Amino acid sequence: MNPKEEKTFLMIKPDGVRKGLIGEVVKRIEQRDLKIVGLEMVYPTEQQIDDHYPKDEKWIERLGNKTLGTYEKYGFDPVAELGTDNPLEIGKMVRGWIVKYMTSAPLVKMVVQGIHAIDMVRKIAGTTIPSQADMGTIRGDFSADSPILANKEKRAIMNLVHASETQEEANHEVKLWFSHNQIFDYKRFGVDED
Repeated sequence: MNPKEEKTFLMIKPDGVRKGLIGEVVKRIEQRDLKIVGLEMVYPTEQQIDDHYPKDEKWIERLGNKTLGTYEKYGFDPVAELGTDNPLEIGKMVRGWIVKYMTSAPLVKMVVQGIHAIDMVRKIAGTTIPSQADMGTIRGDFSADSPILANKEKRAIMNLVHASETQEEANHEVKLWFSHNQIFDYKRFGVDED
């Protein structure tokens, strides 16, 4: 495969849509010489979101351990807040919050193509925790949400976008959210021309 053909999946989450950031996200992607080859706004079903996020216990327990780390870092008692300190139980709670959040409003899904598309889109998005994301990134410029606030309010962290982390994840997510005929092949001026 030509390096210019690497594809990744990017989703503008409900809070990004509600904040009116669709155009801003598209602009930042295209300004970096990346090409949007699939784009659609959808109101996702619980099943679509359930299929999007991993269901294996290892991933869910990792989610619980991250949450426990947040409670420890900020000096809060997870048992008092959540009724347990079991990482798997907490991970299941957090995954439920994510599904609820992701089905609360429309989202925009897209396939992005270009050189190092996976790494570039993640760089443009910024780190997962908005309060720690660098200025100049989507999350750093437009959100200040933090995991401790999200945990205390028993909701998912509102971090505006989702971007695939690996080629395997990108392949899975593109296939899950787009059919073959929804992905387009075209040349962009100044990007695809020799």
